[in-house]
Amino acid sequence: MTVARSVKLANEAWEALHRAQATIAMELTEADIWGDLLPREYGVLHALSNAPRGLRISELRDDALLITQPGMSRLVIRLEARGLVVREDDPDDARACRIRLTPAGVEAQRQVGTAVARHVAEAMTRALGPADLAVLRDLTTGLLASAQREGAARAGGRAGERAGSGTEDAGNSNTTNTTQTTQKIKKRSTR
Repeated sequence: MTVARSVKLANEAWEALHRAQATIAMELTEADIWGDLLPREYGVLHALSNAPRGLRISELRDDALLITQPGMSRLVIRLEARGLVVREDDPDDARACRIRLTPAGVEAQRQVGTAVARHVAEAMTRALGPADLAVLRDLTTGLLASAQREGAARAGGRAGERAGSGTEDAGNSNTTNTTQTTQKIKKRSTR
């Protein structure tokens, strides 16, 4: 494949991925599934639901919520005022605190999460079957891992150095998975 064709194809794939994600995200945002939560508030509750020890505000920001540190602080204050989250001292760092779900926060996340999961499944299965969804998951997981490695390298490689030799193995595994997935797609498209 020529460089020009590769650049064109990469950009077409990115545009399609971006438009599909943005369209489905807008559909979700407009859906009547959020109860009394805003989508970003649910995003915080969802991130915390996977963190039994809680998360620092900076870790919440890293969870792909695309919000500034002051914006995240205000969001946490609103959730705390509603009794959905609580701040606790961080046992590992006396200068920091961890945000954790309260029982009411767990319940709100479960209720809205069930509706969100159902809506996501409906949106994703309109055009994709189980095999296609698995391929999409594998491809996007590989893209994400690659982008995270690149980001760590740009940040001075400190993240890669801390991870040690496991980083290279994970990269090779993702490349192998992506290559195998691409081969499956090619086989399916030639049928």
